[in-house]
Amino acid sequence: MIKEGNKYLFLEKKAMRKIFVTTCLLMAAMNANAADLIDRMTADKMQSFRAEQLKWKDEPILPKGAKSALLLGDPSKPGVFIVWLKFPPNYPIPAHTHPFTEVITVLKGKLGNGMGKTLDKNNGEILKVGESFVLPAGHSHYVWTNEEETIVELIATGPWDISYTNPADDPRKKK
Repeated sequence: MIKEGNKYLFLEKKAMRKIFVTTCLLMAAMNANAADLIDRMTADKMQSFRAEQLKWKDEPILPKGAKSALLLGDPSKPGVFIVWLKFPPNYPIPAHTHPFTEVITVLKGKLGNGMGKTLDKNNGEILKVGESFVLPAGHSHYVWTNEEETIVELIATGPWDISYTNPADDPRKKK
């Protein structure tokens, strides 16, 4: 009952239910439409990937020596992508951040990983084949290899980018 001056307005229970149900349906429809805006991973054929059969290319956003092989998606566009990265022995990637979350899994060799604004091998961990880490967006970290070549799988959302903590470390500015 809502009092308005000397008049009383009565809203029937049916009308209240209709308003409630309509509101719930509208909210559910809005959530369903929002889910449709997600760029989903897609593939048009089944493929197997073997390191020796991939087309490795120099990776320009990483220090010289890194190679990449794109498996799925497009790192330059919005959406999920998967790439393998190959690092030579004794290879450092200085402290940096990424705009989106990444998952890294070691496929071959070992990968050092540490958090912070400067590369410090004493303040990190060594991941072995089959081990992974997730890196939240915007978290400063660094990686390195030791005496062996290392291959990792990177799963992330594009557009992929990297911001080096020290701009002088950015290989794109050294050309």
